[in-house]
Amino acid sequence: MPPRAALDPLTMTDEMEAIDEATQYRRKIDHTLARFSAAHDEMEAEEAKRRERRERLSPASIIESTRTALQRVVTATPQGESEAVSEEQAAQTRLQEKKARKIERSVRFGRIAAAVVAGLVFLGIGGAWGAQTYFDAKFTQVSALDENSSDIQDADAQANDENFLMVGSDTRDGASAEEGVGTADSNPGARSDTVMVAHIPADRKRVVVTSFPRDLEIDRPECQRWDPAQSKTTDEKVPEQKIAKLNTAYAVGGPPCTTKVIQQLTGLRINHFVGIDFNGFKEMVDAVHGVTVHNETPIDDTTLGKVLMETGDVTISGDQALNFVRARHVKGDPTSDYGRIKRQQEFIGALLKKVMSSDVVLDPGKLSDFITAFAKATFGDNLGVKQMMTLAQSMKGLDASKITFLTVPTVGLPNSRGNEVLVRSKTKALFDALRNNTPLPDPNAPVPASEQAPPTSTSKSKTGSSKSTTTSKKSSTTG
Repeated sequence: MPPRAALDPLTMTDEMEAIDEATQYRRKIDHTLARFSAAHDEMEAEEAKRRERRERLSPASIIESTRTALQRVVTATPQGESEAVSEEQAAQTRLQEKKARKIERSVRFGRIAAAVVAGLVFLGIGGAWGAQTYFDAKFTQVSALDENSSDIQDADAQANDENFLMVGSDTRDGASAEEGVGTADSNPGARSDTVMVAHIPADRKRVVVTSFPRDLEIDRPECQRWDPAQSKTTDEKVPEQKIAKLNTAYAVGGPPCTTKVIQQLTGLRINHFVGIDFNGFKEMVDAVHGVTVHNETPIDDTTLGKVLMETGDVTISGDQALNFVRARHVKGDPTSDYGRIKRQQEFIGALLKKVMSSDVVLDPGKLSDFITAFAKATFGDNLGVKQMMTLAQSMKGLDASKITFLTVPTVGLPNSRGNEVLVRSKTKALFDALRNNTPLPDPNAPVPASEQAPPTSTSKSKTGSSKSTTTSKKSSTTG
């Protein structure tokens, strides 16, 4: 037997006596496991040190350290008082110590919760700012407003009012022949296919959307030439034209000229311009997975074909919506403009209802897709996420019955030049009421004899009444 000092400790008992082979085998296994355990402990210790360094350098840890340091400065206790407190704590009973530990845990939990909330608020603000910056960068900004124009009336009464001039441009850039709307070659340039003013008074208690026929006869002022390809005006001046259609203002002078004309007609201070591009419009509808409109009669257009043959409440896609609001040659329409305006008002009300519904607002995917599509399809002045959110917040809880759609009063029949003619007295009464936030005049009030359309064989029965469509978002009635 070899000397005791040369024996492997694993083969000996605690009293250094030799043991059997089975016990030796078991001890070798235990020794191997112990080495693995020690290696694991070392690795875990290293990982803990790395975690500690990461946590120490994290923003939340830095904020908490700063807060704790400031708290220590404020609540510093003199040394003598500290010793007295220590002696008093030493004398506490076990129940008091347990209570103290419970209070300490509550305070620690409160501090952690406060730090978490602060971090979430910080991240929320940063995320919101980042999202706003991201979406605002997608908006194409143009110069369109003139808020110091001499055409603005009752400026003091309009303080804090919001007036959105919305123009649907029918440029065909990017449109395909399959869409049936024409192309940039067959329809060069850009015209205002839709012109509306959404007026929201300072008290935010109502919304009035007024449409203007594209063939409305106007006195077009001198304007600088608009370059749609560059989205800006040029140095060329287009002279005044005493008799012109409303849509020519956009064709020659773009957003600034259209704003000038509308301010002359209404006296409103236009402080937001929203232009909607023809081809991007349908993407907004598809982003919210369709919009439900109420269709009273089948829409069969001699140019666009069978646009919508279903009646009642119908959910339409982006392609259908585009033709729904553009159709101007629908069988059965009294005039090309007024049937189209009614459909546009119906559609805009339906789109607003869908976008503000919980189905979209509470769905981050749909909401993000809509904002992206809206930004891509629009261009404007004083237009962005902040303005939209501020306006939406101020209108929160507005009764749907307080949203009214109107058509600017006209004599009801085109003149010899094929243009719609304003009823000046009723137009003045309407926009006086909007500027001063007073009740709206009766749209069915008789037209003064001096402003009635000249009688013809087809218009004698209509003499004395004007064409003025009033649509409530809730009731959808026409007068």
